[in-house]
Parts: sequence; structure tokens; C-alpha cells
Amino acid sequence: MASSRNANRTTALACAAASGLATLSWTGAALASQGPGGGQGTASGFTQLAMAVLVYGSAALVIGAGLIGAVRRH
Repeated sequence: MASSRNANRTTALACAAASGLATLSWTGAALASQGPGGGQGTASGFTQLAMAVLVYGSAALVIGAGLIGAVRRH
């Protein structure tokens, strides 16, 4: 029974790590897409970074919580 719990924890940790890595790989796209036109837009670099962290961080938390819930039910 203990090995089953360890396997579930390992699976949940692997899912959370994969979700985090995927989120980090998308931050470049978030920084590049700041409004219409060919330029970067009017937001400063710090504002762009803060927006990317908020948007993709919250998405990662929601996805991670869903994955952990799915693993626990399984």
C-alpha cells in the first residue's frame, strides 16, 4: 500500500514539473505579443514580465490543481 502512495506522489510531482516547464517555455510568446503592430507595444519590460507571470502562473496553478485532483481520484 505504501508503494502505491509513493507512485501517486511521484506521478503528481512529475505532472506538476511538466506543467511548470511548459509554462516557462511560453513566457517568450507572452512577451512578444503585446498589442498590434510590429513593435513591442507600449508596456515596459517589467510590466510585460509581470503580466506574463500573472497570466501563465495562474494558468499553471489551475492546471496543476486539476492534475493533482485527477491523480488523487484515480
